[in-house]
Parts: sequence; structure tokens; C-alpha cells
Amino acid sequence: MATNQPDIDIAPLIEHALLIPTATPEQVQQWCEEAERYKFATVCLYPVHVRQAVELLHNKKPKVCTVIGFPSGATTSTVKLYEAQEAVENGAEELDVVINLGWLKTGKTKELHREIAEICAETGKIVKAILETALLTEAEKRLAAEICMDAGVAFLKTSTGWSTGATVADVKLLRELTRGNIGIKASGGIRSLEQALDLVMAGATRLGTSTGPDLIRQRDNLDKEVIGNR
Repeated sequence: MATNQPDIDIAPLIEHALLIPTATPEQVQQWCEEAERYKFATVCLYPVHVRQAVELLHNKKPKVCTVIGFPSGATTSTVKLYEAQEAVENGAEELDVVINLGWLKTGKTKELHREIAEICAETGKIVKAILETALLTEAEKRLAAEICMDAGVAFLKTSTGWSTGATVADVKLLRELTRGNIGIKASGGIRSLEQALDLVMAGATRLGTSTGPDLIRQRDNLDKEVIGNR
């Protein structure tokens, strides 16, 4: 790896994701311990694990984030709102909500706006709208971003990770659209430090990945390499 990477501390940007269907309580504990050790922004996991994570991270730096309508976004608005409210009751501080892509593609913009706005208003928590950019045209990405920002989200998120992941081009587009007014979460397929830094340089303010500890180890090894070359 090249030693001329930008000097960016990515640890506070990382959302340590555990979004596999087979996740166990033991893995939840491991993820929470790693998030605290490296001072990541959040642990991001399924709603069923929120209560355990909240207990493990009580009075600690990382917040608990969960996913709503994940991964398809095709559940009803009533179900999404209930899921979000229950997650908040269980202690979740941040909600990553998958938008209804079918509504977006068929012009049901009022319904899409109403769904996201209601979750934002009723929970009062940080809401990140997952756009699943790999499945959208550029015009649809722009429209989705406009609707979600107007609905009150705090972040636009590129991907669930169940489709193609984050790209530098999509992050740059979202940076253009948000103009720094809200955050951008890049997620999906982030495996290398170089890739993570490229996304941050493109405008990402959060990084959703299950490989956070490995990215930190890559950073530490790079620092050692730089020192060794002096």
C-alpha cells in the first residue's frame, strides 16, 4: 500500500456493522467491545439485537444504530414506523431506514416523503435514508435525495450492502446534492483502507462496514511503514 495516503482518522467515522442473518449474542458482544475499543461512531445491527447492544454500550462512546425496513424497504409504512418506534424504545439512537424503491420508481413521491417524514417526526432520532444507489438512475438518485432531505433525514446512505456497495461517484453526487447540510454514509463492500479514505475524500462523513477493526489495523501498519521509512 502506498504511504502517501491522507492523514485522516477514520475510526470516529466507522459504523461497525453486524447485519448478517446468523448474528449471535456472542457476536453482538464482540462487535460492541470492538466499537468501544476503537471508538467507532456506532454499532449497526438488526432491531432484535438493540437491547443487548444498548446494555453493553451504556455510558460508552459508540451509539447503537439499527436498520428499519431492511434490506428491501418494501414493508408497509405502518410496519416501518412501528419497527422504528420499538427500536427507539429499546434504546436505539440512530435509525437507518430503507426507502421504498418501488414508490420512487413509480412516481409515488408523496407517499415516500410521508413515510420518511413520519419516522423522523415520531422518533426524534437521527434518521439515515438508505437509497440503494446501485439500483437507481442518476435522476432517481437526485429525486430520492431531494425527497429525503425535505422529509428531515440527518444522513443519506448509499447502500444496504445487499446490492452493489458504495462508490466514489455516488458519494460525490450526494455531496453535491447535500451541500454539506446533512451527512453522507457510504456503506457496502468497504474492505481496504485505501477505499475507505477515497470515500471520505469524496465526501462521506460516516462509513458503514463490518471490517472496521481490519481497517484500523491497516492504518496502524501503514503508520509503522511510514515511520520505518524515515
